[in-house]
Amino acid sequence: MASLTNLTDEARIALDTLSSRASDLFSPTVRVGVTGLSRAGKTVFISAFVHNLIHGGRLPLFEAQKSGRISRALLEEQPDDAVPRFQYEDHIEALVNARTWPDSTRAISELRLTIEYESASGWNRMFSSGRLSVDIVDYPGEWLLDLPLLGKSYQEFSHDAFEMAALPVRVDLSEEWRRLALTADPDADADEMTARRLFESFAAYLQACKFDERALSTLPPGRFLMPGDLDGSPALTFAPLPGLEDSRPRPGSLHAMMERRYEAYKTHVVKPFFREHIAKLDRQIVLIDAMQALNSGPGAMADLERAVTEILACFRPGRGSLLTGLFARRIDRILVAATKADHLHHESHDRLQAIVRRLTERAAARANLSGAEVDVLAMAAVRATREGTVKQGRETLPVIIGTPLKGETIGGVTFDGETETAIFPGDLPAKADSVFKVGNANHQQDRNDPAIRIVRFRPPKLERTAEGVTLSLPHIRLDRALQFLIGDRLA
Repeated sequence: MASLTNLTDEARIALDTLSSRASDLFSPTVRVGVTGLSRAGKTVFISAFVHNLIHGGRLPLFEAQKSGRISRALLEEQPDDAVPRFQYEDHIEALVNARTWPDSTRAISELRLTIEYESASGWNRMFSSGRLSVDIVDYPGEWLLDLPLLGKSYQEFSHDAFEMAALPVRVDLSEEWRRLALTADPDADADEMTARRLFESFAAYLQACKFDERALSTLPPGRFLMPGDLDGSPALTFAPLPGLEDSRPRPGSLHAMMERRYEAYKTHVVKPFFREHIAKLDRQIVLIDAMQALNSGPGAMADLERAVTEILACFRPGRGSLLTGLFARRIDRILVAATKADHLHHESHDRLQAIVRRLTERAAARANLSGAEVDVLAMAAVRATREGTVKQGRETLPVIIGTPLKGETIGGVTFDGETETAIFPGDLPAKADSVFKVGNANHQQDRNDPAIRIVRFRPPKLERTAEGVTLSLPHIRLDRALQFLIGDRLA
């Protein structure tokens, strides 16, 4: 982690932390980071998190809510004026009224939820304000995967990129880019059009890796997939080059241009992101779409494990002392949650959780998360299905019932987006280790024999009480996630 910052960065982080600690004395705050790779459900998670607290949702495992100690939860102005606000109201409008999934995270955003509560401890009631502000920081996991680049030279980045591109699960997708890259002479004069063609081909290969058929996760540089306001800038117009030597590039060469832009990307994009956002977090949840990776085979699962390892290695884990905590925040709780558990019957939830635990344990060990409490969870922040059974001959099958999105297909049937249907999703393997083993089958065969049948469903139609009051968004284990992330701060 030391390679991610220099003395100047650490000094800035210390000043920012000291300032925020002073304000915490009068207004206690916990900063919760929410990240995950694309389509893992970050926007839905935050929307459901806030909606259930504001509307008093059914959260039996969230102790402060269950015991009636929360008097109210409300949205307040966020403290960071330079960070876009998470558009909670728009997302709830999409989920509740339009029954459509909100747009996914494309950049960083923030929201402040303040909880007014009564402490369970008489001592705490004497000295606590009974208010906790939860600053929720939403950011793309693809950007987080850029942080390891801070410890890599351009030559190392290029070597790693070509090594990854040659893996069986990627080799066909990267073929066009590798062929183009091999025609480039690193020692030739710098040329803007050559740099642009190489960048566009490399970025297209990374984008292809994200498609459902492959569901790959380790795809730095992250801004090549989600450029935001940097689209078209020189800091994003670079690509790896093959056959680089350790010696310094010739001034004015293509190699020198690419290396300069790579270093500019680290300096002007990656470092500020770490310093201004990641270094300020207290708690973190990492959302993963494990089921899509499971369907794409062991190659995708290995790639997901690699991505989770790199993500966890970017955090500053541990518990700071009273003194050190004044100058540097540490993330003391990290939750890795497999989303879309509502796409499985509950009989498979334990198996999904076991797979995520197996993936996370290895990643956490490699990332050296000593001092932080790490947990895993299979959840659905918004439950789009309910469960049932159907008879098939003499056999009774557990099914999930919901409204598939328009255009979804299964078994040759295409859904219209209005018709509810029952689907048998299949069973996850009983042994978690089996999903990580690449047998004699190649990745194409893995995809032709999926572990589960994935169909995307519309958000549910919310229930109403006899008085006409709309109930909060249904979920699976959102209350467990809330208890782990902020429950102790409301004790």
